[in-house]
Amino acid sequence: MTKATIVLDRAFTVGHADQRLFGSFVEHLGRCVYGGIFEPGHPTADDEGFRQDVMELIRELGVTVIRYPGGNFVSGYNWEDGVGPVDQRPRRRELAWFSTETNAFGTNEFMSWCTKAGLEPMMAVNLGTRGADDARELLEYCNVDRGTALSDLRHQHGYPAPHNVKLWCLGNEMDAPWQIGAKSAHEYGTLARESAKLMRWLDPSIELVACGSSSRSMATFAEWERVVLEETFDVVEYISLHGYFSKHDDKSRDFMAEADLVGRYIDEIIAVADGVAARRRSPKRIMLSFDEWNVWYRTRDRATRTKPGWPEAPAILEELFTMEDALVFGAALLTLINRCNRVKAACVAQLVNVIGLIMTETGGRAWRQTIFYPFKHASEWAQGTVLDMRLTCGTFSAGNGERFPEIVSAAVLAEDEKSLSLFCVNRNFDQPIDLALSLRGFEFGKFVESHVMTSEDLNATNTADDPERVKPVIGPDAASRDGVWQLTVPPASWSVYRFAASPETAAG
Repeated sequence: MTKATIVLDRAFTVGHADQRLFGSFVEHLGRCVYGGIFEPGHPTADDEGFRQDVMELIRELGVTVIRYPGGNFVSGYNWEDGVGPVDQRPRRRELAWFSTETNAFGTNEFMSWCTKAGLEPMMAVNLGTRGADDARELLEYCNVDRGTALSDLRHQHGYPAPHNVKLWCLGNEMDAPWQIGAKSAHEYGTLARESAKLMRWLDPSIELVACGSSSRSMATFAEWERVVLEETFDVVEYISLHGYFSKHDDKSRDFMAEADLVGRYIDEIIAVADGVAARRRSPKRIMLSFDEWNVWYRTRDRATRTKPGWPEAPAILEELFTMEDALVFGAALLTLINRCNRVKAACVAQLVNVIGLIMTETGGRAWRQTIFYPFKHASEWAQGTVLDMRLTCGTFSAGNGERFPEIVSAAVLAEDEKSLSLFCVNRNFDQPIDLALSLRGFEFGKFVESHVMTSEDLNATNTADDPERVKPVIGPDAASRDGVWQLTVPPASWSVYRFAASPETAAG
């Protein structure tokens, strides 16, 4: 058994973990919408066609905000196609994913679904094939109460109450050659600035996200952010980041280190954003929206991204996540939490079926993927004050010779300050870790519980026929010795340890 220590002091904090950190993403891609969240005729569907078996899993997951309708899809999407009487909506050949879009599900259906699921909508506007006035019109349709052409049109469509969407993305991945209407940084920055200006004049209460790089590997990375923020700094609150984590050539150690690179990615964008602020001598700080992230590598090749014949809602990008994937996912999630002072929104891509947290059979069953559980635990217990941790542990070597810590961890003090949750990913596949936890300035005299997810087979997945092959179980108790909590972290595991004030302390 190897050893590790964690020191937490009540006086030292990172910041507050915003509930928007626990968001996800619904795009018109594959079976995410059709056969995922929306399937009229399904045995569990309600009167609007929303699958209630999926809805129950979403509520259990604890997701808070949903980005919609894309993604690559939004850059060629006419929002008007998805409102009004369904039988009058046009069918389109959709060029992002080479599918046929029926438009049976659109803006109002999405808003109704969000209301029923208790989710905050995060809307994206099309800055690929359309522009500033189209963005303004969608905002008017969604947020103006009444008395204008488009707000009155929403009334005619059966939605008298405004949707009051506060969080808006100014396009999607506009730096990418695969994007419909891709632009240079200056072209996009100018368009985003003018779109933001019109939208803010219409509704000053909104928050806006400018497009950052599609990934850290883009040739224009960092310079793209600088140019875009030079144009948009005064009119946006956020810059976006997108990141997907891949395993190459069966190299598990390199795969485990992907989460550490997330931290570098975030830190680099913060440096660029603060550099733009410095040139302006501005106290304003641009926050980060990591609004696409997940493990994704088995289904990324072009052959599995599309299917011939312009099908409706084809089964594409349906990654089946393993226990090993859940370790990388969990470590990345903890990295976001540990940078909550600047990462204020994040969306796992995607919610259902398409590299999803939840899987379904069209017409059939729904179940939880392995990555469902780290997200569920974090959304339940990581909303609060994130503590500035001091971690000492062993390391492992990646393929390039660089060494990374065996443990990725985060500690969160609950909103009521009566409980503390410690999250750990043990990336040592062979040995448990004997962890000594020192709490300074706290009076947590009671160990509440631990939850551990691991598997003897790191390639184990959950399926419709075996939906609980990988899931958390109640873990070992912790013991306190000389004021230090002694914990055992199993090998290759996701673990949560929860502490509370003793009854006498809480009463005081």
